[in-house]
Amino acid sequence: MSAAVQFSAIATNVVHRHRLRDRYGPRIGCFLVLFAFISPRLALFALFLFSDLLSRAFDSWFVPFLGFFLLPWTTLAYAVMWSSSNRVAGFEWFIVILAFAIDLGSYANRNRARRA
Repeated sequence: MSAAVQFSAIATNVVHRHRLRDRYGPRIGCFLVLFAFISPRLALFALFLFSDLLSRAFDSWFVPFLGFFLLPWTTLAYAVMWSSSNRVAGFEWFIVILAFAIDLGSYANRNRARRA
């Protein structure tokens, strides 16, 4: 195989990979999912360090900052749902509301544990 054919095959593969990435958006790795199961705050911190997803999903830094401390599951769910289509619509709102219920449940469980 000549060098020109090899270069052409490599260039075609690179272009194809970039088209797939543009088509499906940035990928959220398995480590992020693992971090989310360990702690949503750890996943938010990893998102902040290694991607621009939070800056694309939220207009300012203030909302994710508050979400980190007050509603981490809701903030994480909104950012991940935003990444699929640059908006949150339809069934994605159900996921965000479910995350909000999980956040509220953690606060209710904490108060119940203090009283006992």
